[in-house]
Amino acid sequence: MAVGGVGSSLLLMSGVVVTVGLCRRLARRRLRSRPLLFAFLVEMFSTFQICACTNELSLLGNVEPKPHTALTLTYGFTVLHGLTLAGSACNPCGTLQPMWAGGTSLSLGGLKIAAQFVAAVLARVFMHFIWSLEMTEPHLGALSQGCSSPMQTTEMQAFCIELLFSVVFQLAVLRAESVNPKYRVHLIALLITMLVYAG
Repeated sequence: MAVGGVGSSLLLMSGVVVTVGLCRRLARRRLRSRPLLFAFLVEMFSTFQICACTNELSLLGNVEPKPHTALTLTYGFTVLHGLTLAGSACNPCGTLQPMWAGGTSLSLGGLKIAAQFVAAVLARVFMHFIWSLEMTEPHLGALSQGCSSPMQTTEMQAFCIELLFSVVFQLAVLRAESVNPKYRVHLIALLITMLVYAG
C-alpha cells in the first residue's frame, strides 16, 4: 500500500477524532441540564470514534513493514482515544463493571450500553459509505474483504480469542486504576497493542 493510502486513512481517522471532539464539547455546553441525554450522546459519540477508527485501522493491517506499521498505529490511536475520550467506557464490559459495583444506576448503565450499540451500527454504516466511494487505495475492495481478511481465522476461534483477551484486558484495567492517569493511558495502550499482536 502506498504512503498516500496510509496518509488518507490517517486523515480520515483524524477527521473523525476532531469531529467527535467538537460534538462532545457542544453536548457538554448545551446539554448539562439534561443529564440522561448528555450521557447518551457523549457515550454514543465516543464509541463512534473508537468503532470508526478501528474499522479504518483494520484496513491498514497489511501495510509494510508488517506488523510494525499496524502495531504502531494501534498504539498511537489507543493513546489518542485514551486522551480524548476521558470519562467514556465505549464498550459494554466497561459499563457493566461499575453497574455491578453499584457505582452506576441500572437505567444510566442501560442507556450507555444502548448508546454504544447505536454508535457501533452508525460507525459501521458510515465506514461502509466511505469505503464504497473508493476514493483512496485502502478503500478499494474494502467492502468485499469482510471479516476474514485481517484475522485469517475462523469466527469461532476469533470469538474465543476475543473472549479471552477481553477478560485479560478487563482484569488489567482494574489493576491499573491505581496507576497515575498520565501513565495509565500508555500502559493500557501498550497492553492493547500486545493483545492485538498476540491475537
